[in-house]
Amino acid sequence: MQQELVHAALTMAVARRKPSGAVILHSDRGSQYCAFDYQALLKQPGMVPSHSRAGNYWDNAAMESFFRSLKSERVYLTSYWGYEKARTDVFDYIRFYNHQRRHSTLGYLTPVEFEQSRSVLSA
Repeated sequence: MQQELVHAALTMAVARRKPSGAVILHSDRGSQYCAFDYQALLKQPGMVPSHSRAGNYWDNAAMESFFRSLKSERVYLTSYWGYEKARTDVFDYIRFYNHQRRHSTLGYLTPVEFEQSRSVLSA
């Protein structure tokens, strides 16, 4: 993964979501996420990275759980005939995961419902 792609994804996410308040960004410990330029991008909207040290999986448990679900529920069960088919299918799964898949750790709400309920409580 190239550093430019990671920068573009973060910039797009900030522009779309317009985060305010404390935000923890979950990522892995790849060099593109640990790079000085990326860390500087995180500080602009006031985000902090979740990774701490090698082998400390607790701070990134949410992302690890998502990637496990993505792989076991979709990727490993699908044969992709080209990059665009794989890309479209992964985006479709992300939409499903965020808008329809209920999570016991969120009180059996979807991630979108949980986020909306927290926004109402903090308003």
